[in-house]
Amino acid sequence: MRSSAIMAVGTTISRLTGLIRNLLLVIALGTAILGDTYQVANTIPMIIYILVAGGALNAVFVPQLVRAMKDNSDGGSAFTSKLVTATVVLLGSATFVTILAAPLIIRLYASKFSDPSFIDEFNLTVTFARYCLPQIFFLGLFTILGQIANARGSFGPMMWAPIANNLVVIVVLGVFITIAPSASAHSLTPGEQALLGVGTSFGALIQAFLLLPVVARSGVKLRPNFHWRELRKSAGLATWTLIFVLFNQLGFMVIVNLATAVSVRATQAGIADGVGFTPYQNAYLIFMLPHSIIAVSFVTALLPKISRAAAAGQKKSVKRDLVSHLGIVGAFTIPAGMAFLFLGQPIAHLLYIGADRSSAHQIGSVLAGFSLGIIPFSASYLLLRGFYAYEDTKTPAFITLIMNLVMCICAFAAYRFLPLRWITVGIAVAFGIGYLASTFAASRILHKRIGALEGVLWTYAKLFLLALFAFLPSLIIHHLISIANESLSAIIELLLSGSAGLSIYLWLGGLMKIEALTQVRQPLARGWKRLTGARGQSGNQ
Repeated sequence: MRSSAIMAVGTTISRLTGLIRNLLLVIALGTAILGDTYQVANTIPMIIYILVAGGALNAVFVPQLVRAMKDNSDGGSAFTSKLVTATVVLLGSATFVTILAAPLIIRLYASKFSDPSFIDEFNLTVTFARYCLPQIFFLGLFTILGQIANARGSFGPMMWAPIANNLVVIVVLGVFITIAPSASAHSLTPGEQALLGVGTSFGALIQAFLLLPVVARSGVKLRPNFHWRELRKSAGLATWTLIFVLFNQLGFMVIVNLATAVSVRATQAGIADGVGFTPYQNAYLIFMLPHSIIAVSFVTALLPKISRAAAAGQKKSVKRDLVSHLGIVGAFTIPAGMAFLFLGQPIAHLLYIGADRSSAHQIGSVLAGFSLGIIPFSASYLLLRGFYAYEDTKTPAFITLIMNLVMCICAFAAYRFLPLRWITVGIAVAFGIGYLASTFAASRILHKRIGALEGVLWTYAKLFLLALFAFLPSLIIHHLISIANESLSAIIELLLSGSAGLSIYLWLGGLMKIEALTQVRQPLARGWKRLTGARGQSGNQ
C-alpha cells in the first residue's frame, strides 16, 4: 500500500502536468488535421519502442531481475549490466533505422495522408517524426533504469521522473504559442518545427537521465557487458512478448489509420474542427488517468511480490494477491468509468478550458465512449501479470490476439456505419469491448492455472450497480444547471455531481460492507484522521 501510494502521488502529478501539456498542445495546433500531424509523429516512437523492447522490459525482465538478485552471488549486477548493454545497443540501432525509414512508417500509420492533396501534412508529419524518433532510445533507457530500481524496492522515482519531461515540453509549447500563434501546416517554419520536435525529445532525455543517480544509489554497478549468453532465456521468454506487442501495435495501427482517415474525410467535407485522431488521443489520455494512478501503481508494486511467490510454488499466495488487488483496483476504476460516462462533457470542457468549445465537446464525447472500458482494461492489465509471474509470455500473446481482433472488427463497424462526428466515439467503445473479451479469456485461463478467482465477478457486479446508482443524480444536476459560461457551468456541475456521486458511493458501500471498498476506505479514513489530528495539534499550539 505504501509503495503504491508513493507511486500514485507521483503519477497523479505527472498526469496533471501531462494534461497541462496537452491543453497547450491543443491551443498550439488545434484538434483538426494539423494536430494529427504532431500527434501521429509523437505517438510512433512509443509504438516502436514497445514493439522492439518495451513489452519485454516491462513484463519479462522484472521477474528475471528479481531472480538474479536472489540467486546470483553479486546481487544480480552482472546480469543487470548485460541487460542494460543489450537494451542500449538494440534501441540505438532501432532509432537509427526508423529515422531513415520515417516516410514509410508514416504511410503505414496514416495512409490517407499520402493523398496528393495532403502532401504538406504528410511532409510535416515525417519531419515531426524524425525529430521525435530519438525518444525510442530515451524511453528504453528510462524503462530499464526504472525497472532496476523497482526490482530493488525503489518504486517512486520512475513515477516522478515524467513530471520533468512534461515541464520541459510545457515550456517548449509556451514558447511555440508565443512565436507561432496562428500555426498551420503551410505556415510552420523549419525553426518552429524543430522547436516542437527537438523540445519534445529533450523532455524524454531529461526523464531518462534523472534515474541514473537512483540506480547508482541502489548499489548496482553498471558496466558495459557484451557477454549476452545468459540473456538467452530472457530472450526466449521475450519472443512471445514481442508477438504480444506486435498484435497490440497492429491493432493500434488500424485505429490510427481509421482515426486519421476521419480527419481527412472531415477536411474534405469542410468540417474545420477536429473529429479524428487528436480528439481520440486527448480523450484517451484523460481515460488513462485512473488506470495510471491506481492500476499501474498497484501492479508495479505487485509484480515482484507475486513473482517471488510463483517462484516458490505458492499458488494460493499468487491467487490471494490477484483477487485482493482486482477488488481494490475495481473499487477505484468502476466509479471512474461512471464519472466519465455521466460527466465526460464537463470534464473535457474544464480540462481543455483554453480550447474552442467544439474541440472540447468532441473530446468529451469520445471520453464518454471510452468510459466503461476502463473496468475491463485495468482488470485485464492486472490479470496478465498473473501469467508473467510464472514467466508465461505465450498465453498473454494469445489473449491479446483475441482482444485486438474483437476491437478491430468493432472499430471497422463504427467507421463503416456511424456518422462522421461519431466514428471516433464508436472506436473508443470498440476499445472497451476488445478488453472485455481479453478479461474474460484471461480469467478463464488463469482459473486452470491457479484456481477460480472467487468473488471477483460478484464484487465487480455490486460495485458497478453501486456506482451507477451513485452517479445517476448527475443527470438531474446537469439539467438544473443553465449558465452561459461553459467553463463555469462545467466547474459547478463537476463539484456538485462529483461530490454527490462519491459521497453516495462511499456511504452505501460502507453500509453494504463490500470488502474491496472497505480496503480502500480504511487507509483513507486513517490518513484523514492523522491529517485532521495534526491540524488540531498545530492549532492548539
